[in-house]
Amino acid sequence: MLKTILWHSSMLESKNIKISEEVLKAIRNVPRHEFVPQKLVKYAYKDRPLAIGFGQTISQPFIVALMTELLNISDTSVVLEIGTGSGYQAAILAEMGVNVYSVEIIPELAEQASKVLNTLYPEIKLRVGDGYFGWKEYAPFDGIVVTAAVDHIPEPLTHQLKAGGKIVIPIGSPYTVQELIIVEKKINGDFILHQILPVRFVPLTGDH
Repeated sequence: MLKTILWHSSMLESKNIKISEEVLKAIRNVPRHEFVPQKLVKYAYKDRPLAIGFGQTISQPFIVALMTELLNISDTSVVLEIGTGSGYQAAILAEMGVNVYSVEIIPELAEQASKVLNTLYPEIKLRVGDGYFGWKEYAPFDGIVVTAAVDHIPEPLTHQLKAGGKIVIPIGSPYTVQELIIVEKKINGDFILHQILPVRFVPLTGDH
């Protein structure tokens, strides 16, 4: 797995992106097999997405590593994740010492993820809800990572982001190729968007 991630990181260097040792260490340390269905455990350490039920997937480790890197966070950061899914992305963040708040709209997935996360990373705060509206109670956040595609940047998330923070989000139409975007909030409240690379995510569901 490490060789796979390093191979992809060399590709990212052409876009002036490098996967840090801190992120790679988290990828190595988090047991991905705990976050996939039992029948797919043999594929857990392949660099590929896997189905986790309810039309959702666990992202490939490369994408998880990339999105984590793009947040540009530290072990004092507070990060909101939209779309808990299997809990793997939240686990990677927690492994790095980040304070993680995660929102999942599908109750059954939230329950499955909670069982694993409560054992491995009980400090993660998880709730069932519509992630489009964020988690205002614990805002503002140093970073927000959205693990499902939406055709526009959710306005509630921009309000819940600290000045100097970043949202990492796939933008585009559902079930097509989207663009991974960094939304950077400047000190004056303006936003700068950075396009990173094409991705393919399941759509963000909810009332929006």
